[in-house]
Amino acid sequence: MGVFDHYVSSLCCEVRILEAKNIELKSHGNLFVRYYLPAGNNKRIQLNTKQISTKSSKMIIWNESFSLECSASEASVKYLKQQTVVFELRKKKKLGKSVVLGRAEIPWKAVFELPNMEIDEYWLAMVSMNDEVLETCLKPPSIRLSMKLVQGPTMVEMEKKNKRKQRLKKHWEGCGCEGSDGGCNCAADYEIFALAAAMEGLL
Repeated sequence: MGVFDHYVSSLCCEVRILEAKNIELKSHGNLFVRYYLPAGNNKRIQLNTKQISTKSSKMIIWNESFSLECSASEASVKYLKQQTVVFELRKKKKLGKSVVLGRAEIPWKAVFELPNMEIDEYWLAMVSMNDEVLETCLKPPSIRLSMKLVQGPTMVEMEKKNKRKQRLKKHWEGCGCEGSDGGCNCAADYEIFALAAAMEGLL
């Protein structure tokens, strides 16, 4: 489990929707997964996968990844741990509307407590929400997914990195080079220094 405090500046959420199984419909249609991520102030971010036609494909495979970055202050992480990610299996209807076929939730707290804060290719069983879905062999409709939380750089690290950039910038501007084209002959060296500073921040 990662250690979070007021020094953490960002948190990246990676969600990957892979495929679905145990889906047998009374009629063909386009299926997609919609999921909701908490955004604070009782608001949610809504994301949709592409639509898969059950008429043209026996396999329901999306294999789509989404990545969102958010604030990771002590207060926001505490709030996130109290929330859930809601997944809905939906069928597209006419006039742009869709109907929910199945729904399931994953608590964020469970993700935080896992090794590396990652759920790797997990089959999530859904509760049927519509009689259009025929349960095959009494197995509920399920989607396979992955979820991961990645800790971003801390405010202290970002401040150190910005200070390094400022020092390098001053060194570059005051190097005294007078190239024939009016440019600075130290540009290549400056890029190497910048790369080294970036690599240092990863150690």
